[in-house]
Amino acid sequence: MIPALFLQIDWSKLSPEGIFGGQVLERTPAGLSIVYIIGVGILLGFLLLTFLDNLSKIPFPYELHLPREVKKKLTTTKANRSIRVWQVVFVLLAFSVFGFQAYWTYFASDSNEQFQSLAYKDLRTRRTSAANLRGWMLDRNEKLGSSLAYYRVDQKGDIQRAFALEKEMAHLLGTERGTPGLERTLYDRKENPMPEAWEVLTTIRRPEEENKDVRVTIDRDLQAFIAAQLDGRKGAIVVLDPQNGDILAMFSNPTFDLDEARDLDTYLQLEGNRRDKPLLNRATREFYVPGSTFKLFTVISAFRAGKQNAVFSSFADGFRPTRGSLPIVDSSQHRSPDGSVSGGCSGGCGEKNITAAFKVSSNQYFAQLAIALGRERIRETAQAVGISAVETPGEALMSRFFPSILNTSTPAIANALAPQQSTIVTGQDISLFDIGLEGMGQGYAGQMTPLQMAMIAAIPGNMQGKLMKPRIEADRPPEAFSQVLSPQQAAAIRQIMATVTEEPGGTGTVISGKLAGTGIRTGGKTGTAEKETPIYDEKTGKLRTVKKRRRGADGNWEEYDAPVTYTRSDSWFISIAPIEQPRMAIAVVVEGGGYGSRTAAPLAANVILKARELGLLGDEYRPKKKAPAKPPARRR
Repeated sequence: MIPALFLQIDWSKLSPEGIFGGQVLERTPAGLSIVYIIGVGILLGFLLLTFLDNLSKIPFPYELHLPREVKKKLTTTKANRSIRVWQVVFVLLAFSVFGFQAYWTYFASDSNEQFQSLAYKDLRTRRTSAANLRGWMLDRNEKLGSSLAYYRVDQKGDIQRAFALEKEMAHLLGTERGTPGLERTLYDRKENPMPEAWEVLTTIRRPEEENKDVRVTIDRDLQAFIAAQLDGRKGAIVVLDPQNGDILAMFSNPTFDLDEARDLDTYLQLEGNRRDKPLLNRATREFYVPGSTFKLFTVISAFRAGKQNAVFSSFADGFRPTRGSLPIVDSSQHRSPDGSVSGGCSGGCGEKNITAAFKVSSNQYFAQLAIALGRERIRETAQAVGISAVETPGEALMSRFFPSILNTSTPAIANALAPQQSTIVTGQDISLFDIGLEGMGQGYAGQMTPLQMAMIAAIPGNMQGKLMKPRIEADRPPEAFSQVLSPQQAAAIRQIMATVTEEPGGTGTVISGKLAGTGIRTGGKTGTAEKETPIYDEKTGKLRTVKKRRRGADGNWEEYDAPVTYTRSDSWFISIAPIEQPRMAIAVVVEGGGYGSRTAAPLAANVILKARELGLLGDEYRPKKKAPAKPPARRR
């Protein structure tokens, strides 16, 4: 009977691994530590009671007045001497025990090889070490070979944090100083103190989750490619997936090297470089005049207001919003200082509908369309696409971050990547002339980030007409910022955008030329914007100034240093591809690049071709691999 009962017991559950969940190596030291503490406590309590008991006892009365020589021979005196000896022995033993503990606690980890080799088995050590290590950062393909941040062992055998794209990802990863980036916010960096022995023994029942690797939406190869496209240029490129908001690639140039930025002196030099501003992420935190690319915003606003069928005329002498105002002219026309106009209208003078005007980028048409829409309609559309509509130009200069536009798991990540919120002035004090300029992407619409323009392009690119919040964490569910258009309106605007890149006379036909034979149809909008820019000395990097005079607050004339400026023509292009179901929304800006069709548009075409090669546009667009050529038949 008893042997049969023993055979029915699952002895594996009674093993240390079964009882403690495989953590006997961690729980045993914890249990022994508790037993040691309890034992020491009991011993100290016993000694204290004995000491107090001895204090309460007085010697025998007849011993009080005996000579010293006699007292030495008494039994109590001999006993006391023996006790003192054992007290010394106990003190030495206690110091030995506590010294032993102190050695293993504070010094063994640095000097004892056996302890170092076994330390990983202790749960407390393992948890503390793990808390100090960040996980690997994998790109969207989730392959170790394409990791963006990882650990490697250097020549000294030390574990070092390494980055695959030291310069190409610098602004996104961030440094340990200044504005944080993904490297400091993407991982759970909450304080995880070493658990006490009692917690190990009673609370921690199963191993902690050690997989802290994260996957981001960035495609490593595409990120490296767009960085190469901006080599030697100042500007930014942003690539989004309009269907879910994935940030596929984002790069700002000039950039910096993450390894060099670890040095304080180098970092201070980077921070002090006011001419190139290498620490500034131009993609999200630099304002640009968007030029004609902003006409897509005006188109979206027209569809939302039901004015997409509006027809306006272009005039040989330009469009004057009010009597006596300066004329608004097309880019093909020239306005003299006296207000006279020369040159022909873009696409010819006369009536145009919204499609024809967008294709040839008619400034006159979109100025009239913006005035017809009115400031309230412009304000409403601005709020729907994430632009801050303010009352006065002074408010527009009060820059503010916009973390809520991002789809992130924690506020820390959102704050680290938060873009500057683009602004537009729609107050009652601005004139019709100002509203007309805004409709064509000039004037008070001149504070747009490349990220904002990529989001505007992504709205008609979304099959449902939604603006999706940009996201960097691949495991986050997609989240919409707003429902901007209906699906039918989005489809109609996509076809309008296609006329720019695919029809004769469009300003972006260079795209279709570069994509010929790929089967990829695109839509887009070119832009060229002038901006007054300060001049810095090439050798010293200091701002050039000139002495000027002005009246001070007291009414007297005073000299001051005014910056020397020049007019810079920035090159813009925004695009979506493929037009049937866009998987990419692209914004490219090149500072001083000139016409958008000459500089920015070809760069966007190159990005589309690279995305096709990487399969980001879908397998149906991926280049087919050529079959290996057959060797020539041997003659017999």
